[in-house]
Amino acid sequence: MLIRVDQSSETPLFEQVAASVRAGAAAGRIRPGERLPSAREVAAALDVNLHTVLKAYQDLRDEGLVTMRRGRGAVLTEAAGHLAQIHRDVLDLVERARALGLSTETLASIVKELSDDR
Repeated sequence: MLIRVDQSSETPLFEQVAASVRAGAAAGRIRPGERLPSAREVAAALDVNLHTVLKAYQDLRDEGLVTMRRGRGAVLTEAAGHLAQIHRDVLDLVERARALGLSTETLASIVKELSDDR
């Protein structure tokens, strides 16, 4: 699993780590039941503080996307598998909107409006 961060970004590193895991799940690069690299491995590979990675993993746990167990590490849950389906659904929606000549901004506005109404 490839986790990436941009040290120059204003987005906090822990958010970037979590977003990278979410993106991997959405794209199907990691699947439910797969173990994520240990926080130590990720911290060393990215040259970030261990607590940064642990915060990202804890946020993912709080979202229900990973389970964390001592000795077993962080494992992707079935809920993370839903991200891949949503990813496909959104891709289909984007393609349909493009075919109809709608801009990305218009589509985003519609989605936000519908999300806010719920």
